[in-house]
Order: sequence, then structure tokens, then C-alpha cells
Amino acid sequence: MTTTIIARPLTKAEFAPYGTVIEPYDKEEQTSENCFFINKGYACRHHAITQATLDGGDVGFSIFRAKKRELPIVLSVMEYHPFGSQAFFSMNGQDYIVVVAPAGEPPRSAADLSVFYVKSHQGVQYDANVWHHPLLALGRDSDFLVIDRINGEGNNCYELAIDDWQVNIEVENAHADPNTQSVKSI
Repeated sequence: MTTTIIARPLTKAEFAPYGTVIEPYDKEEQTSENCFFINKGYACRHHAITQATLDGGDVGFSIFRAKKRELPIVLSVMEYHPFGSQAFFSMNGQDYIVVVAPAGEPPRSAADLSVFYVKSHQGVQYDANVWHHPLLALGRDSDFLVIDRINGEGNNCYELAIDDWQVNIEVENAHADPNTQSVKSI
């Protein structure tokens, strides 16, 4: 039996259990401490939206070149990083999909997954130990700036094969109500 999950729009509140949405503060969030003008007033700094976390090692900046995924996207593997957070930013102006599950015990089925449609102007940072699917680029091959732990000791990537779950992702209702995620079994 195939399970299809319709991605829902990424919001800060919905993504909070898994990490941080990286985007400018909205008007309600702005304070004089987190949003202020610099460079003689030519730039507004949205300060400390998130911080990279790591246990040993260094913070590294890398570029991942992700191949475009055809719809429906068939999920294959979930992974987590025990020693640090991992942040992603689309560099090509392309939207993408994020699939996550809570930190801790491995997800057991599609019911444990949350799927988000991420706009190209948004970045995400997964907290350490949060289960997530590798990059799911939409539309075309895409480059992503990745900020994560490098050069540390110990295995910082554990994987769980899920291709036998037969989970497909669709994006047709990605701009619908952010409080709903549609799941159907076929």
C-alpha cells in the first residue's frame, strides 16, 4: 500500500519542534535587539535568527548540489546528526521539500513524518538528532548552502532506509492551509 503525503507550507510555529525557519523577522517579531540598521542605514540586520550548534569539530560552509526530484517524490531514507545542527539555504531561487520526524527514536511509519513545502527565500536549520530526509529539490537541479559540523570525531550521520514504506510526497496543495497535512493511503 502506498501512502501519499501532501506537503504543507513551512511556518515557524509548525517547524519549531524540529529546528528553525531561517527568514527575516516579521513585524510582530522585530525588536531593537534583533532587527536594526547597519552600514549607514543601507541594510537592516535581522540578528541571531538561529545559531549553529555542535559537539566538537568546527562549523563548516559547504554547497550541496541536489538533483531535481520528479513528482510524486518517493522517499527512501531518513537520517539524523547527533553532534550538531544542519542548515540549508536554496541558492538558485528554487522551492524545495523538507521531510522531518522528531528527535529520538527512529520514525516507524509515514504517520511519524511531517512534510513541508519550503519557499526559495526560506532556509531551515535542523536541530541535532532530528530525523530528516536528504534534500528534495523541486523544478530543477539546485545548489544549497549548507552550514553544519565538520572535522569532528565520531559518526555524525545515521541513516534509516524507508523505501519499503512506499511513501510518496505531492505538492499540489502546498499553498493551502498551513495547519493541515493531508495523508492518504492507496
